[in-house]
Amino acid sequence: MSPHTVSTPALLRLGFRPFFLGAGAFAVVSMGLWMALYGFGWQGLTPAYPAVFWHGHEMVFGYAVAVVAGFLLTAIRNWTGLPTVSHWPLLVLAGLWLLARLLPFTGAGLVWTVAADLGFMAGLLAAAAIPIIRTRQWVQAGIISKLLLLWLANAGFYLGLSGYWPLGVTVGLYAGFYLILALILTMGRRVIPFFIERGIDSPFKARNRVWIDRTSLVLFLVFVLAQVTALATGDRTAAWLAAWLAAWLALVQALLHAVRLWGWHQREIWRKPLLWVLFLAYGWLIAGFVLTFLVPFGLASFWLALHAFGVGGIGLMTAGMMARVTLGHTGRNVFEPPPLLTVLFLLLLSAAVVRVLPVWWWPAQQAVWVMASQLLWIAAFLLLLWIYAPMLARPRVDGGDG
Repeated sequence: MSPHTVSTPALLRLGFRPFFLGAGAFAVVSMGLWMALYGFGWQGLTPAYPAVFWHGHEMVFGYAVAVVAGFLLTAIRNWTGLPTVSHWPLLVLAGLWLLARLLPFTGAGLVWTVAADLGFMAGLLAAAAIPIIRTRQWVQAGIISKLLLLWLANAGFYLGLSGYWPLGVTVGLYAGFYLILALILTMGRRVIPFFIERGIDSPFKARNRVWIDRTSLVLFLVFVLAQVTALATGDRTAAWLAAWLAAWLALVQALLHAVRLWGWHQREIWRKPLLWVLFLAYGWLIAGFVLTFLVPFGLASFWLALHAFGVGGIGLMTAGMMARVTLGHTGRNVFEPPPLLTVLFLLLLSAAVVRVLPVWWWPAQQAVWVMASQLLWIAAFLLLLWIYAPMLARPRVDGGDG
């Protein structure tokens, strides 16, 4: 261990520590605030920032981006062999993220929130790109480009919220949401089969098909363009055509990713919570595509598809990744996870099921199901904090660096 490491607080040694801790805490606090805003009519936000926009924005650019930041700032060190931000630079980066989450409730002008949030994302982009550029790992260029597009989407959202670009709120918010899905699909393709092959007790080779990798990527880009156009355009004919194109592309995505997921299946994963949670999360992404296909036929609502992607896909995947990465990078055995992880993942899975299926079948009771899902989500992330906050705040148990 280097002298610099000894003098650096454990929480600031590697990016996953402050950002996973912040994401877990924000998952609890932000959902509690959303319950107050949505369910009880609390008026805690400035009128210039409608609550429904705040909720969507903070789930994408607050919670999900924090998990992405923690994951990438840790993984890039492994990919490149170069150190990523730590100590004071990491504190500043995490502080900007936190400040952007707090400012909307302080009465401060929107310009300060914009400066903090876009400053944080610009810092994250630089922190991720510099080691990759220095080592010329151009294979990671897709990750960096997605971070840049996320910054642009966030800027577009704020331009819309400020009144400079009326379509910016819709374009920025949904472009950001689907970019998070793109990142999860990309990283899921990299790590889920790897984890399965090394996490089960018998020899297994996950099956991956190059043609699915390439086809699904290209068609996903077209799907996102069509979906955002359908949501943002004011032309009814263009919106209708874009929605139908997006629906059929969603069906193709569902089929492609179902074939990919089946190639990763091995029955032993169901005895390993750190494996089945990622497998089911990927399955929820497929469900989101299926529901998106059903929307133009009047068989499902757009919001059901959105929450299948969000609560089921993004929620389970990010929780599962935080759980595994934290164990591995704090020197613990990922093959002997805490027993309460099963309870945590089942709570989060229940939150997704309750948010989608009963609302689909009994929409008259939507408010009840939404609140039940919110409570399950909060319970899951409180348990995550209970298990992982001490690990994130303390040095590695093996005395290593990180």
